[in-house]
Amino acid sequence: MARDVNRVANGLRALGLRPGDRVALIMPMVAGVVTILYAAFKLGLIVVPIFAGFGVSAMASRLQDSGACVIFTAEHLTRRGKTLPLLATVREAAAKAPSVQHILTSFDAFPDAAESETLSLDSETPALLLYTSGTTGRPKGCVHTHAGALIQTAKEIWLGFDHREPERFFWLSDIGWMMGPWSILGNHHFGGAVYLYDGAPDYPDAGRLWRMLERHRITTFGVSPTAIRLLMRSSDPTPFDLSALRLLGSTGEPWDELSWLWFFERVGRARCPIINISGGTEIIGSFLFPLPSDRLKPCSLGGPAPGMATEVVDEHGQAVREKTGYLVCTRPAPSMTRGIWNDPARYIETYWSRFPGMWDHGDWACVDADGCWFILGRADESMNVAGRKVGPAEVEQALIEHPAVSEAAVIGVPDQIKGEALVAFAVLRPGAHAGEPELVAHVAHCMGAAFRPRAVVCVPELPKTQSGKIVRRLIRQAYLGEPLGDVSTVANAAALDGCRR
Repeated sequence: MARDVNRVANGLRALGLRPGDRVALIMPMVAGVVTILYAAFKLGLIVVPIFAGFGVSAMASRLQDSGACVIFTAEHLTRRGKTLPLLATVREAAAKAPSVQHILTSFDAFPDAAESETLSLDSETPALLLYTSGTTGRPKGCVHTHAGALIQTAKEIWLGFDHREPERFFWLSDIGWMMGPWSILGNHHFGGAVYLYDGAPDYPDAGRLWRMLERHRITTFGVSPTAIRLLMRSSDPTPFDLSALRLLGSTGEPWDELSWLWFFERVGRARCPIINISGGTEIIGSFLFPLPSDRLKPCSLGGPAPGMATEVVDEHGQAVREKTGYLVCTRPAPSMTRGIWNDPARYIETYWSRFPGMWDHGDWACVDADGCWFILGRADESMNVAGRKVGPAEVEQALIEHPAVSEAAVIGVPDQIKGEALVAFAVLRPGAHAGEPELVAHVAHCMGAAFRPRAVVCVPELPKTQSGKIVRRLIRQAYLGEPLGDVSTVANAAALDGCRR
């Protein structure tokens, strides 16, 4: 790996890249992502991981915003036995991003050169640009520094996951999501072994993960609640030798007790603690996580992570217990994003405007009478689809790119497997025609198959406030058949009737 890292670093330097330039990774979860990550760090370049399963629009928006000048990608993806084009999608997205100068599918073309100088960098030098979605506007590029990202990931692997040698750490994730870089950086700081897997959790059959855990003697296994909800309906880990497992991990969304217990009892054999962590891309780590020695209730997250001043507050910013409130941080931490790329005002508005002097993370949380902490979902309008957060604005923009659509609204609704599924409402242009299958396929093309809507409902108009703001919360309540309560702020309340199932 050291030889390959030097090769890539020298190759990037020969292309004219200089400290601060952005390098995008749109790749499968293969060993090459580690090589490229470290080569960029050696040169002071900023790595921009992008989920390879995104569609053209979602890729293009991140390339445009980051100003990436080089993309590393692959010819194709392999999913469930099918070969899917990746390079073609990347080229289509790159055509919309003028900053892109090079698209590379392999670093074998770089000469096998000598040692590449590792630059001496200030601790605050940006290392990663990780994208997350909010309720409005384009995706947010969270800026993370060399010291902040390393301190947080290493702390969590060492304390939360009780790092020891020799161990094998496996988190079912992707380099395009925070948990990909998090796993690599945190474990490699201690020289730990990281197991990478590119593929579905249930292909070629539902026993795939359990066979890997058995064959490779994995000691720490992290996964999303969505994957467990999928597997518990189709697989039985009991026949497999999972005796090497010492710890289980999870993140991405709230658990339900039935799935949590199945994970604990069937996979962990009722002896491996579930280190359920919750934080976000914005801090490349956790506000909450238990220690392996903590007493845990099903679905709980222990409490504030070591070094994190986490609290649950009401709408007035006062700490509350045994009541749902907002998850906040009352003191700074080294890994908090240094801002939103190209948009400092949006950073202040997103995280610091609700409660003066407190970081508002946008999650509902509560602390019960026994002091156990629980995450209850998003407090804003962003949606969590199988552990992948996406804002309504980005999906709505994808719909509006269809020539027949003039306006759109997107909500998240409960889904037994994914946690949340997308439902969209579209207003068609006068005289235009488009069926639901066509619009669903269009969103999947733009956003990626993972974000395929459960339904796209064509409506004559969207309900809005007097100032023109779409009332997504009320749309969701109408769709789910919940009481609407006060609709006096809605300028066209009758439009809610068209949003009912």
